[in-house]
Amino acid sequence: MTPQVPSPPPAITVVGIGADGWDGLPAASRDALRDAETLIGGTRQLALLPAACAGTRVPWPTPLRPAVRGLLAAHAGRRICVLASGDPMFYGIGRTLTEVLADDPGRPRLRVLPHPSSVSYAAARLGWPVEETEVVTLVGRPVARLAAALHDGRRILVLSAGAGTPAEVAALLRARGFGPTRMRVLEQLGGAGEALAEGTAATWSRPPGDPLNVVALDCLRAPDAPRLPAVPGLPDTAYEHDGQLTKRHVRAATLAALAPAPGELLWDIGGGSGSIAIEWLRTHPACRAVSVERDAVRAERIGRNADTLGVPALRVVQGAAPAALAQLPTPDAVFIGGGLTAPGLLDACWAALPPGGRLVANTVTLESEALLADHYRRHGGELVRLAVAHAVPVGGFTGWRQAMPVTQWAAVKPAPGRPADVAPPASPAHPARPQETEEP
Repeated sequence: MTPQVPSPPPAITVVGIGADGWDGLPAASRDALRDAETLIGGTRQLALLPAACAGTRVPWPTPLRPAVRGLLAAHAGRRICVLASGDPMFYGIGRTLTEVLADDPGRPRLRVLPHPSSVSYAAARLGWPVEETEVVTLVGRPVARLAAALHDGRRILVLSAGAGTPAEVAALLRARGFGPTRMRVLEQLGGAGEALAEGTAATWSRPPGDPLNVVALDCLRAPDAPRLPAVPGLPDTAYEHDGQLTKRHVRAATLAALAPAPGELLWDIGGGSGSIAIEWLRTHPACRAVSVERDAVRAERIGRNADTLGVPALRVVQGAAPAALAQLPTPDAVFIGGGLTAPGLLDACWAALPPGGRLVANTVTLESEALLADHYRRHGGELVRLAVAHAVPVGGFTGWRQAMPVTQWAAVKPAPGRPADVAPPASPAHPARPQETEEP
């Protein structure tokens, strides 16, 4: 007798809809909505559907994400359509459904019927190539994250959180030295009420308009505003600090040793001003970081620096390491900029790393240097000394002023069963020598 194979659960159809409503939908999307027994979406989206869509209308609750699984379970077995703004897989509900249902063994299939996104409409109206336009979403995110994308001559499309977003964007641009930037606010794109307003960030005073809007920016930096590069090694003046700051040239070398990649997580221990974690995050929007700082005043300062430099997602943990590390997620890389002599700190950080994880530690003291030399002997890697000198006036001439040299240990944790890249032991015939390096 042939065993009965249970039929898969019915697919959830995710339908993208624009400001043009029902009239702008293709036949496949209209058919899916008319056939649905349950229609889930935002109140505004549900109001765009005609009476021919007779399914039960269920508005999303707030907050949305925690409610997704229970809401779908309550309508299990029914033909469900979920409404999305524009393209459901572009900062939309399609991604949320995919992530929430990913670990559900009986999860329903998703059938996605996209609509042109607001970015596609805006680029078409402005004549901007989409592939050369940066997109920053502020929906459910702080406006401070826009700061990391600000570079002279760049074009940015900002996905607004509501009617007040353009004014918030203008205020941030003025504060970051981008007041001359041309701003255009495109409302109700693709709909009958489509409208455009424009001006500059420096003079923006328009009252809040339609909540469904996109802000287009032609970035222009004021002549007296600091230039912040896209690579590590920001000017020291970019940071608020009390002297506890990894200086620019050493910071650039440290980030090179940490080697950030998209999606990776950094532990920045002894954060000071947060410069290492902040510049790790600025290398790619998907990078993640936790800065651990025992001093409460400095921890608050790290948060302010992160906001100013466009990475408000930096998580700041106030506490002393290694105790403060116990509940943190597994890192891909660890930087230790302070507290090296805390008992067990280096060993705890090395143990927390997965195979292939990187550890970089900097110090200027002999006591901490001895610890790094011991771990270099045990785990291998690279032990280098970074020395920087600056030209300064000497009477009527110019001379060099040497900064304190920084000893840096950098190592990659090997996979189980593979030996570490350990330096050979010293012998009378072949005494161990420090690795030769170029002068900094």
